[in-house]
Amino acid sequence: MPADAANHRLQSVELDEESLAAASRDQEQERQIAIFDLLEDNYFAPDGAAGGPYDLAIALIDNRLALDITGPGYQRRHLLSLSPFKGVVRDYHMICESYFEAIRNATPHRIETLDMGRRGLHDDGSTLLRSRLAGKVDTDLDTARRLFTLICALHWRG
Repeated sequence: MPADAANHRLQSVELDEESLAAASRDQEQERQIAIFDLLEDNYFAPDGAAGGPYDLAIALIDNRLALDITGPGYQRRHLLSLSPFKGVVRDYHMICESYFEAIRNATPHRIETLDMGRRGLHDDGSTLLRSRLAGKVDTDLDTARRLFTLICALHWRG
């Protein structure tokens, strides 16, 4: 992370309400925690931007992920295909459902096993996001993880 990392950060994140999938209580809590944690500590450096802080709006437009970034003297929209994310997001949603159910009535060993799988898929999605953002936005792994959580909150059309 560069020495000027303090200037390259998100100060706000907004999810398009029309793009959000219906959420369970657990999913809504995970979304809120991801936004809180993201705003507390992040590294977000859009290519060509002199410095932040930045505002990020995330939406789905024509079956693409839209990232609208604004900051001092900087405004850009990046559109990413959802196709590379579909498998990992589907698998992540399935294991999260199992994990949230297990928390209520499974053994500690089962919960731990599901949590390890959930974290592994989360890491895969975060790594994929960072690679898809290469040349557009540089992030650290923790920022990418939190952004991936928010991307999973969106309703996947089609």
